[in-house]
Amino acid sequence: MARRKQTSSKQSGTGLFSSSHILVTLFAATVFVFVTTIVIIASRIEDTERGGLRFFLHDLNSASSDLAPKVPSDVTETTQKPEKNAEEELSYAFPHIYPKTPVLPPFATIDVNEEMLISDTLSGKHATMAGVHALLNRHLQKLHDKFEYYHSLPFSNQPDKLATEVVEFVFNLTAEHLGSFDEAFRGKPIFPIREDGSIFISLASYRDHMLGNTLKGAFRKAANPDKIFVGAVVQNCFGKGIQCRTGVEVKGTNKMGRPITKVSDAPPDKNGIEEFCTDGEFKKYCDAGHIRALYVNETESLGPAVARYFASKLWGGETYFMQADAHLQFAPNWDNYYIEDVKSAKSYPKAVLSAYPPGFSQGDPDYVGGTTGTRLCQCEFSQSDVEHKIIRINTGNSCKNDKVSGPTQIAFIAAGFFFAHAGFLTDVPFDPYMPWCFMGEEIALSLRAWTQGWGIYAPKKNWIAHQYRPGRMGLPKFWETVGRVFNRPGPGFNTRLQKIVIQRIKHMVGYPEITEEWVAQNSNPIVLRDMKYYGAGSVRPRDDYIKLVNIDYKTQQCRHMKWCNSCQLE
Repeated sequence: MARRKQTSSKQSGTGLFSSSHILVTLFAATVFVFVTTIVIIASRIEDTERGGLRFFLHDLNSASSDLAPKVPSDVTETTQKPEKNAEEELSYAFPHIYPKTPVLPPFATIDVNEEMLISDTLSGKHATMAGVHALLNRHLQKLHDKFEYYHSLPFSNQPDKLATEVVEFVFNLTAEHLGSFDEAFRGKPIFPIREDGSIFISLASYRDHMLGNTLKGAFRKAANPDKIFVGAVVQNCFGKGIQCRTGVEVKGTNKMGRPITKVSDAPPDKNGIEEFCTDGEFKKYCDAGHIRALYVNETESLGPAVARYFASKLWGGETYFMQADAHLQFAPNWDNYYIEDVKSAKSYPKAVLSAYPPGFSQGDPDYVGGTTGTRLCQCEFSQSDVEHKIIRINTGNSCKNDKVSGPTQIAFIAAGFFFAHAGFLTDVPFDPYMPWCFMGEEIALSLRAWTQGWGIYAPKKNWIAHQYRPGRMGLPKFWETVGRVFNRPGPGFNTRLQKIVIQRIKHMVGYPEITEEWVAQNSNPIVLRDMKYYGAGSVRPRDDYIKLVNIDYKTQQCRHMKWCNSCQLE
């Protein structure tokens, strides 16, 4: 009995598990939680002031979960937490997509200190989509202001001097804003890659009336539209402070049978983002952040290579990266087919699918897919005066290898369509120093990817179709706008700018005569800026690629590639 009283005595106040001990322990735990919470609040208050409330709440929620008492596994909670909707789940899982940048109206801003967003993004402290968007817009605003100044100048009778000045300004501005941005994330993704089967589509749209239909087709025909995300660079004439113009339209023929052409005034361009996001069928995707848009006045358009650089920066951590043009049709379940195809490539995840998709014309029935298509197995040295003998890629034969279950290798990547794991963006970051170049980006991209260890493959079948656009359609071209901005209508001034910059591509891909010394003496050394970051890769030698694709610089010929045209390489 005395023993029992002793035990009872311990239980009533003197033992290890006495009520006073319990109270002290609970009090200490409460103080610890309170102090820790205050520390978190203090550390995040700066972010809260700049509009980062979502980030603060996310961190606080995580910390509170870690600090809260754990419920034993054999005890069922009586209070159920309210279910989060899809957007809330996304915000907690991927806080870098908040605060959201609105896609409408064009050039809309968010009520947040953008300089702080940019600073946080560049420092890596809190990289956000909003910070990236603000950084790109800051760059474009500087470009806009300077180009307005050039447009206000009287006509220059020294076009070569003006071209040199413009090239140096653009390259220096690029280094200041975009070069520093890339430096902050050299060798690593801007955001964590989420392996959930999501697809990011990069669309560079220049005054494209088909952008809206392309977006609708991508989502409507996808097997998993909830996993599709789009980054669109919308280069339009918005009609603010400028008279929009058509492209060079053919109005008939003269007595000699030659075309009569005309450029006319035009209304502002159709905004494909608005067309998509105001459609009741697709509005939910815009509301949920699946569409990201960077608006660019046509006067600041620097050609497709720079637009694709911008579009690549709208990627938000999706598993796959797909680059395409903004005038496409999609086959049903296109997303599943391309994912299955790229994952079956022998070199996956370092595998790129690419093709020149089959064409379609207005009025054709919907594309159903499944065509084999031709392979990117040929090239040529351009004989056009405006392209300065740059290498242009082309298609070869169709072929089939029944011994291989997956896709087979080809020589080149087409800028108008390729599909890869998003790790591509880290290994082969887009080059921001390629303004005004219409040709040359494909041979540069192909060489850089292959030398960085990526295999290039033809998809087994095509699941998208492309509208090919001959000049007679009279659609606007970016080089026409360049001429008007610098008071030199026509393509001539863009050709002068391109002649300077294209030496960068020639040096990169190994034209033997385009050495650093030659560029310094005969062109402008600024065009080789940061080449070590955007040149040939370090995994495989450049000369091995040139030998593989059978390019002969001495004779300026692209010779036959049997391995490519007969589907020999896995």
